[in-house]
Parts: sequence; C-alpha cells; structure tokens
Amino acid sequence: MSNTLLDVRGLKMHFPITRGVLFERQVGVVKAVDGLTFDIREGETLGLVGESGCGKSTTGRAILQLHRPTEGRVIYRGQDLTRLTHQQMRSYRRQLQIIFQDPYASLNPRMTIGSIIGEPIGEHGLASGTEKEDRVYELMRLVGLNPDFARRYPHEFSGGQRQRIGIARALALEPDFIVCDEPVSALDVSIQAQVVNLLDELRERLGLTYLFIAHDLATVEHISDRVAVMYLGRIAELAPCDELYRNPKHPYTRALISAIPIPDPEVEAKRRRVILRGEVPSPLDPPVGCLFHTRCPIAQSLCSQEAPMLEDHGQGHLVACHFPEG
Repeated sequence: MSNTLLDVRGLKMHFPITRGVLFERQVGVVKAVDGLTFDIREGETLGLVGESGCGKSTTGRAILQLHRPTEGRVIYRGQDLTRLTHQQMRSYRRQLQIIFQDPYASLNPRMTIGSIIGEPIGEHGLASGTEKEDRVYELMRLVGLNPDFARRYPHEFSGGQRQRIGIARALALEPDFIVCDEPVSALDVSIQAQVVNLLDELRERLGLTYLFIAHDLATVEHISDRVAVMYLGRIAELAPCDELYRNPKHPYTRALISAIPIPDPEVEAKRRRVILRGEVPSPLDPPVGCLFHTRCPIAQSLCSQEAPMLEDHGQGHLVACHFPEG
C-alpha cells in the first residue's frame, strides 16, 4: 500500500451556465470540483464522503475522464490521463472501471445478464464464443450469482442482485482501479452490508484499489483505509480511517460524525450532536474565504477573508481549517 497508483493534482471540474437560444452566452460557472489534490495507494480503499451535491460523483467521473476536467492532472501509473485523446484513453479503460449508483438505471433492460457482463469482453477483443461464455459464468459465480440466470433480463432481479451484475461487469476486464459511486445507497439496508462485504472480499482476492464514494459515514468506516471529507467541491479533511473517526479536526467532519446513529440508547442520549445552521451554499456562487464559514459554529473573521490550505497535522492527517479542533 506504499505505492501510489493514482495521483490527483489540482483537479477542477467547472460547468458553464449559458443563456440564449440562437446566441448562447456564458453567464456563470458551477464549480462542482474546485482544486482537489490527493493520492490513492495501490491496494487501498479511499472513502470519499460529504453531503449530496458536494462533487463526489463528479470527482469520480473526472478521474475516469468521463468528464474532461477543466484543469488539473490525473496521473495513473505515471501517465497523465488528462493529456490523452479519446482513442488513447480507450486502452486504459481496461484498468479503470466504475460501479454506478443506481442498479436499475445502469443496466440495459433489452439485454440479458450474460450479454451485459460479456459486452466489455467482446468490445475489447479479449474472448469470444465459448471462451467468452465461460468467462461470464466465472464472473457471475465470483459475485454470488447463479450462472443459470445468464439468459434472464434485469427486471427479473432484485436491487441487490442487479448491483452484483454491475460489479461483475466492472470486473470483466480485470481492472486495477474501480470507482464505486455510492454502490449501496439505492439498496435496502439489509442488502447494503452484503454488497459492501462482497466488495471488500473482491479487493482482497483480486488486489483491487477502490475510490469508494458515499454519504453514509458508517458504511465508509467499514470498508475504507483512508477517508476524504468533501465540502462544496474541495477536501476539508483527509486522514486514515481510524484516526479520522477517533479524532476529527474539522468542524464539518465533527458534525457529520455526530450524526451517525449509535445502537445504544444510553450512549446516544449522552453524546453531543453538532447541528449545522443554514443551507449548503450554491457552487454557482461559493463564499469568499473558507467555504464552510457560513455554517461553521467556530468561524471567526479570518475565515470569511482567507481560504485555509490543506495542511498535514501529523500521521497523514490533512485538514483545511484555520482553527482545527477549535
């Protein structure tokens, strides 16, 4: 886990806002991702958490070049993916895959399960005929599905089974790195643990590396080695998983962790909740200075004037706050 697999530097993803029909003009820009810098080590799971709309999914798609970044670098095994053409990027698709959030919308309802899982194998010319069919059956068994179901259609499966199909499709090209874009948020709670455990087992068995995107901090704690907390397109805090949950330094992180339910009425009654005031500002017009200062319970005048840098506070614990642990 000491080797860096993916190095993200100054990643920005800005979406222009235009008006007009015949003559469009740009009237603004949505700063969905605004200068992310982090790395992902080979064999680890980096959890990426934050409120809805903070830019988590956009980050994953920008890393995979499904969105071409406005600015920044995404270096995979020494190659800057942002400099590649679409044709050059195609050769990297085998190593970089994604599991989508919605298992109902991400599968083609007109295709059988066998065809869905086998499509990338055929597209990249890895196998055909009986060899391709055997590979599909092997992938189905790997994710806990009966190969006899290969000729069935997506509507015949439950949400958890559909997500297993999506996982099998992502594994079809034997990738090194997978973006898990909220893979359990659309599933029943009873099924979420099964899918998370499956992902963890596959990582150990196949030597995979994950960017695990979620808004459920309890799920992220279970599967992640390190956790990055996003707020309004930027990283507020990044630390090893145990360190972050035991010793959160950013007030936003403390608020998120305080909202995790504890299945013990006595402990739940005694702990202090951190309630955030106001709403998340619009990425179309983010606040000056610290992005969080409009909702921060410890904000001071400096926070509204100067944006804090993401600084190391020891043991790889990075925090972007003028008054950490304040």
